[in-house]
Amino acid sequence: EVLIANKIQVCIQKDLGYTPTPVISHAILTQNKDADSRLADGIVITPSHNPPQDGGIKYNPPHGGPADSDVTNWIEQRANELLAKELEGVKMMPYALALQSGYCQHIDYIQHYVDDLENVVDMAAIAKAGIRIGVDPLGGSGLAYWPRIAERYGVNITVVNDKVDPAFAFMPLDKDGQIRMDCSSAYAMANLIQLKDQFDIAIGNDPDFDRHGIVTRSGGLMNPNHYLAVAINYLLANRPDWDTSLAIGKTLVSSALIDRVVAARGRNLYEVPVGFKWFVSGLHKGEVAFGGEESAGASFLRFDGTVWSTDKDGIILGLLAAEILAKTGVDPYQQYQALTKELGSPLYRRLDAPASSEQKAALKKLDVSSVTQTTLAGDDILAVLTKAAGNQADIGGVKVVTRNGWFAARPSGTENAYKIYLESFVDQAHLLQLEHDAKAFVEYVFSKM
Repeated sequence: EVLIANKIQVCIQKDLGYTPTPVISHAILTQNKDADSRLADGIVITPSHNPPQDGGIKYNPPHGGPADSDVTNWIEQRANELLAKELEGVKMMPYALALQSGYCQHIDYIQHYVDDLENVVDMAAIAKAGIRIGVDPLGGSGLAYWPRIAERYGVNITVVNDKVDPAFAFMPLDKDGQIRMDCSSAYAMANLIQLKDQFDIAIGNDPDFDRHGIVTRSGGLMNPNHYLAVAINYLLANRPDWDTSLAIGKTLVSSALIDRVVAARGRNLYEVPVGFKWFVSGLHKGEVAFGGEESAGASFLRFDGTVWSTDKDGIILGLLAAEILAKTGVDPYQQYQALTKELGSPLYRRLDAPASSEQKAALKKLDVSSVTQTTLAGDDILAVLTKAAGNQADIGGVKVVTRNGWFAARPSGTENAYKIYLESFVDQAHLLQLEHDAKAFVEYVFSKM
């Protein structure tokens, strides 16, 4: 109604179907490959993995990835100005007329995306191996994609839940009693986990399909960090056309098992602050082969080493789990167990605690000199970071690293809270000592305010 009233060309899924975030990213990049065409960008409206009432707007600029904070801050500020004036001066036209306008183009994004999948995942191998895939879209925007993928590639896919409901009333409640479409939560994924023995691999996604949840017969729902490590290890051995100089990207609160995988395979690690936006440029230029976050979001390059998407793609990460099983005969959880025998077994935890805006500000402006101790959980401190090693961007907090573990502390970007991330490669007692020392450090920071 607003865009077309302002004579902006709008492309939507034909038959008014839903469009996942990674498909928007893929479509932007496809359109913008043609230098003679007008540049495309994209808008997604979604609650993502949050409760249904917490919907929001995602804006993807012409690079196809998440907008940087300077752009999103401008959008927020402008939107609030318009709301304060009760939308005075905002051009609009009736919805029915907008749909019929010459500025509105109805496109089958499903076909474009599905036809291209064979260039990023080995669909033929999945079909040949007869892998039985169970899918729970959790009522999300990619529901219509799975039958088309099955039809196009002859893959055995069963959608176990095809309900679409704006209230998501069919969802099992998350651990705090909220409805939350979080495909990395065993509570939200309970229905699919119960069916795990009916399938070789099962896949869940959040509503905008930028996140993935992988369920195996052998291990149930995989920890997102564990699957990222397995995916990276597999891709490095099974993408021969990827140049060995390409970096593997991870956020600094993702598991250090990824660091060990990348080092053991002789590749380059690219560690960045929290947020997928830090991978956009590297993926776009074909310099970062894989970018992943501990919150179950990732994307990777095509077989030929060129960009697939610059936003997280829950569809290709799900299909990759099926490819791994098809090509190796070993499911991702069993692959993870083998990795830990080789490289060590991590114990990981994230804690959230209340913090005032002043306390959040104190955490955000920490520098290296703020850490005065020389040991952490009995080990010598090897590194204190307030800037990410990969791109030297501020991490908005601190990360402290030893030989056997690490912790990171940072304020929440959306609520009055702070987060502590911990990982130990020793045992539960060591993890608890890390937690004790990390909490003591944060209390020390707050006491100095």
